[in-house]
Amino acid sequence: MKPRLLPVHLEDEPTESFTAQLTRLRDLTGELVDWLDPAPLDGPVPDDTSAVVVPDLNGRAYRMVDAFQRIDRPILVITSEFGTVSMWDWEIRDHLRRRGVATIAPSSLQECEDICRTLATKEALTRSTMVVYQDDLGAGMQPDIFKRFYWWEDECVRDMQQAFGVTIERRSFRRLAARAAAIPDDRVDAEWARVADTVPVVGLRPRARTEALRLYLALRDELDESGDVIAAGVNCLNESATSPTTPCLAWNLLYEERGLLWGCEADLTSMITETLVNKSLRVPVMMTNLYPFLMGQAALKHERIPGFPQVDEPENHVLVAHCGYLGEVPRSCATEWTVRPPVLEIIDENAHAIDARLPEGPTTIVKIASDMRTLVVTPAVLSNYVQYENSDCLNGGVLRVEDGYRFVEGLPSHHAVLAPGALSRRIEVMASVLGLTVERI
Repeated sequence: MKPRLLPVHLEDEPTESFTAQLTRLRDLTGELVDWLDPAPLDGPVPDDTSAVVVPDLNGRAYRMVDAFQRIDRPILVITSEFGTVSMWDWEIRDHLRRRGVATIAPSSLQECEDICRTLATKEALTRSTMVVYQDDLGAGMQPDIFKRFYWWEDECVRDMQQAFGVTIERRSFRRLAARAAAIPDDRVDAEWARVADTVPVVGLRPRARTEALRLYLALRDELDESGDVIAAGVNCLNESATSPTTPCLAWNLLYEERGLLWGCEADLTSMITETLVNKSLRVPVMMTNLYPFLMGQAALKHERIPGFPQVDEPENHVLVAHCGYLGEVPRSCATEWTVRPPVLEIIDENAHAIDARLPEGPTTIVKIASDMRTLVVTPAVLSNYVQYENSDCLNGGVLRVEDGYRFVEGLPSHHAVLAPGALSRRIEVMASVLGLTVERI
């Protein structure tokens, strides 16, 4: 289903200028939304309306604040022929804003399209499920670390479902692993023949490749049986003894084939962040761990590295790494991408990891906060990659942020989502549609 936009006019009947602008907007956005029949601004808003659009403004708006205040949907002001707000409407927007009426006004056609896709994402979440596979939370590997994570709390599940309308389903990792183990070799061989040309593998044991494909097939079968699953995650590190493999390759294949988002370690907060950004903005995303240089030995010991790379202003730099490499990077957005043997000691020798790189340059760090009402956003630059032999960071990235002290103070988690590009403004527009606030750090 597409979002349904209600165009409203300030006069009793649509004017010529209103009709002309609405025709242009339909041409610009017809593939992304469905347009309802025009209605007067002070009339009722149909229940199936996703957002209200004002295609044409004039001075009557100053005298119709009460009508604007009664609207309980996002109000979009798209008054230029280019799919943006007209400059002449800034005064009206300011007048409304200072009287408690928030409006959303794109400054480019891309932002207009982002708004339409965000509305679609908002509605899709209410019909979708996020699945996490887990059994004994915190009882496995590194319990002193994993028992601290918010995404395992019932409060997190409850608040996320309430904030976004998504259904969160917990399933047994043990049953998933058993299902994978039961998949016959001939099916695994056939699957490898299908994907081999798109999956470069270096140094991996034959059994490791087989186990990776078994888990992929088991997850794919579960998704086929489950309906609208928009994201999935496995408690793969803490409960690594449950399975001889990791889901890294599975997540990549499922993302490339059907757009499924994922959560390493069953991190629900990363899953919802990835979903919002990827589905709304149509940009690639990944999740990783953050190791600010300011954290010193606390970070170095965890990654088993002797020191951070030499840089100017080290206090404003962050090492990013996850499971030995940069993290779970979709192959379609990577500049380099290879499946390699596992790095971490806490997982099985027949597991695997993805060694990949995002493009260097502007990068945005983003994560939902625990209140489920705030997106924490940091503009950054991915400057280079660094390698440490015999460590848990064989190929990590180096990010530069504006203010490392503020960054460390404002972080909502050690897990973060990275998206290539300077996306802060686009995320702010997206957040306004979702009713979220943005904190820049």
